[in-house]
Amino acid sequence: MLIHSTRDAHWLSNSWIVADKVGGDAVLVDGGAPSAEIDAFIAENDLTLRRVLCTHHHYDHVANNSHYRETYQCSVCAHQNEKSLIDGEITSLADRQIIQCGDLEINCLHIPGHTSGQLAFYINEQALFTGDTLFAGSVGGTQAPDHTSFDDIHHSIMNVLFSLPMSTVIYPGHMQASTLATEWNENPFIRAWRGIDHVREQDCLVDNQPAKLLLRAADYDSGTKCWVRSDDSVLNIVAGSKVKTLA
Repeated sequence: MLIHSTRDAHWLSNSWIVADKVGGDAVLVDGGAPSAEIDAFIAENDLTLRRVLCTHHHYDHVANNSHYRETYQCSVCAHQNEKSLIDGEITSLADRQIIQCGDLEINCLHIPGHTSGQLAFYINEQALFTGDTLFAGSVGGTQAPDHTSFDDIHHSIMNVLFSLPMSTVIYPGHMQASTLATEWNENPFIRAWRGIDHVREQDCLVDNQPAKLLLRAADYDSGTKCWVRSDDSVLNIVAGSKVKTLA
């Protein structure tokens, strides 16, 4: 299996091309990053791009979909909840749907939270493409457009993604790859949710509304991500820039 990526310098979003072999069939997971390097990789390895697989509809993950659709006459696929949110003709995908592409077997996993139709793609029981749900050292937020809830993203991570073998390599929607084992043992959010690390509540403001800060940790963009609880006991994952701690 061949895996190659390109990354947008501003958004830090990844496009991952996955092929079964040189001269074989390929899929692209997320079409938001610059396409020139992907095009070169396809040409150098004599690949046939069959599908663009969208983890979700946010622009930094779909910006170049039309380029791939028009250049390679491939289909663009997304969860059925989000097909109306992505430009052009979209092929609907469902939870646990299996896609065969040459020697690639792709299991589509519905992992809502960051968005309602967020998908992970588990390929050949080796590589897991996690979109904006699980990152190296962080997790996705629950206040982006079309978000659902903290309960959803918690279940998606702890019960869906971590049901897979710990040796699985994860390829997130932003920044570097990791493994499930590394995130299980080192990711501050996962450690807190496992009860390994104690959570200390701190008074704060989230978008100027009173709340409790439960955890602040480094995020993929050199900022921070925060786990917070509002005064009405609603839990969320938000950007650290939205959170002001109180003395």
